[in-house]
Amino acid sequence: MNIDGATRLYAIIGDPVAQVRSPSVYTAHFARHDIHAVMFAAQASRDSFDTAMRGLMSLGNLDGLLITSPHKAAALAFADRLSTRAQIVGAINALRREPDGSWTGDMFDGVGFVSAAQKVMPLSGKRVLLFGCGGAGAAIAAELAAHGVHGISLVDPDANRARTLRDALAGHFRGCDASVDNDGGKYDIVINASIVGMKDDDGLPGDPGAIGAGSLVGDVVLKPPATPTVLVGLARERGAHVVTGQDMHGGQVDAILEFFDKGAR
Repeated sequence: MNIDGATRLYAIIGDPVAQVRSPSVYTAHFARHDIHAVMFAAQASRDSFDTAMRGLMSLGNLDGLLITSPHKAAALAFADRLSTRAQIVGAINALRREPDGSWTGDMFDGVGFVSAAQKVMPLSGKRVLLFGCGGAGAAIAAELAAHGVHGISLVDPDANRARTLRDALAGHFRGCDASVDNDGGKYDIVINASIVGMKDDDGLPGDPGAIGAGSLVGDVVLKPPATPTVLVGLARERGAHVVTGQDMHGGQVDAILEFFDKGAR
């Protein structure tokens, strides 16, 4: 596509960003639909995140942002309004500029995971073990609860974060039994929503229990198919169904594009 002074901009901000595929995925969509826009990656550490966000959002030709690890919770403060699910989760992964210059935030990680998981098995009544209760984990937990899973066991190194998510789920989804533990029992669905697996020498995020052919294992970490995370490798060895970070990303692209299309552009 031709990039000139009239090209509209979208950014994905995180740390690191070398692994993200969003710029090519979204820019290709814009080109296919004759939308004069591109997406680029912006790396910002935790210390520089606020400064980077203020700079990006001050650009008059920037219409939207994707937010990735580790900034999804911190980005909440930059939204003038939030979707209901973003309020439940306490994090966002997308911001769009409105015609009046204000910004709306939403969270699509849960949408992406559930979209991919439902292609594998029905979710209603299932027992879930979730490692990682940050932005992505909270979004996945909320979306699973909304789709009728029986219970979710929450595991996180930060016990307060796990308890906060448990209480949020209990307050909004009465039919879902949320607990802060891993009782070593049999789970239908095991999900890694932590950062464990991003480094080549990372192991399992915790004890996944008895994974088998009837299990669904999900991992939000984006890794090439040839070098999966240890959890994904174990799941495949045991014949389980797998939802990868790439699957989750693909499952939310259409929803995010629809979200962006309602903005200022």
